[in-house]
Amino acid sequence: MQNAHRKTAEARAKTTCAPLTGRFAPSPTGRMHAGNIYCALIAWIVARRSGGEVVLRIEDLDPERSKPVFTETLLRDFAYLGLTWDRGPFFQSDRTEAYADAFRMLEKKGLVYPCYCTRADVHAASAPHTGENTVYQGLCRNQHSEDYQARKQRARQAGRAPAWRLTVPDKTIEFEDAFQGNYRQNLAMECGDFIVRRSDGAFAYQLAVVLDDAEQNVTSVVRGADLLSSTPQQIYLQHLLGLDTPAYGHVPLLTTASGRRLSKRDADASIDVLQSRYKTPEGILGHIAFATGLIPEDTPASACELLDTADVHALRDLGRIIW
Repeated sequence: MQNAHRKTAEARAKTTCAPLTGRFAPSPTGRMHAGNIYCALIAWIVARRSGGEVVLRIEDLDPERSKPVFTETLLRDFAYLGLTWDRGPFFQSDRTEAYADAFRMLEKKGLVYPCYCTRADVHAASAPHTGENTVYQGLCRNQHSEDYQARKQRARQAGRAPAWRLTVPDKTIEFEDAFQGNYRQNLAMECGDFIVRRSDGAFAYQLAVVLDDAEQNVTSVVRGADLLSSTPQQIYLQHLLGLDTPAYGHVPLLTTASGRRLSKRDADASIDVLQSRYKTPEGILGHIAFATGLIPEDTPASACELLDTADVHALRDLGRIIW
């Protein structure tokens, strides 16, 4: 019955828009919580309603925090909730050479430079930006300055390698977000040169996610609004690397009443807690859909039922949702 329901909804969706390829992109650093589930649900609904497919990507760039046991539980949790995928799982840890190739291309064009700034250096010189971000002031752009040479010397004495930053122009990137509306960012004034390779040698999220979305033919990116300000930087990288830009939708964050967003670290509304309280996948998804305004009543609902009934437009222009 659920399969028939899903096929009906997908067939109707196919008549209204071109098929999209969405993605789940969890980091294997802990169990899922209500915020992760809600974001994945919206990504799944958006892709399925277009008659498209879903890619599963494990974002395990950070080897210290990423654990195989969490990868296994993520796969089980998605399957338990009925949030199915069509391709994957793909692992960022398998893509190091692709990231290195893109980095070398940027380096060959003279677009990246080594940065020896500490966090204290960056924060002392940076102007505040929206949210938690700061604007990098290009302290290490001029590699002939005395200040640069002094930072470089201190870093070498401490055995600290440089990070690598991408030079950004005085250019405004603008796009239309499915949930947040029109968004504009001047790269030089509101971001500054950003890191594409960390001092520990790992490639930064900004570079990796752009290459992965292109390689996996992702055309629809649905994620939390905390990543909205990162999107212009990713679009700029797509332009430099000759890659297509997907459609973006940044859903409002789930937060506590005090404004603190839900996190794996604090086990806020973890899937274990949700299973204990709501008993079934339908109970969990139905409550999350109700709490986020997708459905009018707090009743159990499967992913396939929400595919047909959830009002994703209700998420537009919301700053945050209190859990």
